[in-house]
Amino acid sequence: MRLVFGLVLLAGLALAGFAVHLAQKQFGAYQNALQEERQKAVEAVPTGRIYVMTRPIARGEILTPDAVKLAPWPMEIMPDGIFTEKRPLFVEGDAPRVVVNAMDKFDAVLDGRVSEPGGDAGLTSRLERGERAFAIKVDVATGVSGFLRPGDRVDVYWTGRVPGNDPNLPQGDVTKLIETGIRLIAVDQTAESETANPTTIARTVTVAITPQQVAGLAQAQSTGRLSLSLMAANDETVADAIEVDQRALLGLTKREQQVEKKSIKVCTTRVRRGSEVVEIPIPCTN
Repeated sequence: MRLVFGLVLLAGLALAGFAVHLAQKQFGAYQNALQEERQKAVEAVPTGRIYVMTRPIARGEILTPDAVKLAPWPMEIMPDGIFTEKRPLFVEGDAPRVVVNAMDKFDAVLDGRVSEPGGDAGLTSRLERGERAFAIKVDVATGVSGFLRPGDRVDVYWTGRVPGNDPNLPQGDVTKLIETGIRLIAVDQTAESETANPTTIARTVTVAITPQQVAGLAQAQSTGRLSLSLMAANDETVADAIEVDQRALLGLTKREQQVEKKSIKVCTTRVRRGSEVVEIPIPCTN
């Protein structure tokens, strides 16, 4: 009985092994056929290797090598302005490119989507981390007669009247230096210094400052008049606190009012205490 059971078990194992071998053989044949079909499809559609994005990228970001890769692209629908191994996207020694149009993952990198080496994508690429763009209204006098250019640095002065009648506050109009060495990134609608025209008087200039400075300049612009003072290109000095009111401008000193001291009248009465006469202060009567 045991011999019969052992023979049946061996026969079952043999049949199971044969079935596994047959399944593996069929699966291998299927994979080979699928690979052949894929190869035929590749041969039927000629492709070329171009640079595509490996992740979504926003406008104004600097393009880095880890954000792109070479990938096959059908030759029949190859777009214009592509970058390939023969026309590399990155050349040693060149300045980085900046994205001028946002791209999604696997989008082709084209001329119109990235800048030239060292180019920019407008104001967003000129702002450093933590900076904000803020526009200041100027005219021929406050705007240095049209000689301001993107990239220049200026000091900002506020002129206005301090509210209140506190004698300790400046009297009349006062001019105060409120910001020093802030960077211009645009004049009117122009962000390129080469295209700025000195014969055209700017109406606004855009500066790159922190959010705290934005709040200060917005308050100053709404309560007084802002004037810009152009700094030299190689000037690294920081201006001291400067404040001038009308009295300081004209060299006038504040007169001190002399207050006459009133003498205090003391009324007394004499009281005899034994052999002594003592004066005692009493309230004065009119």
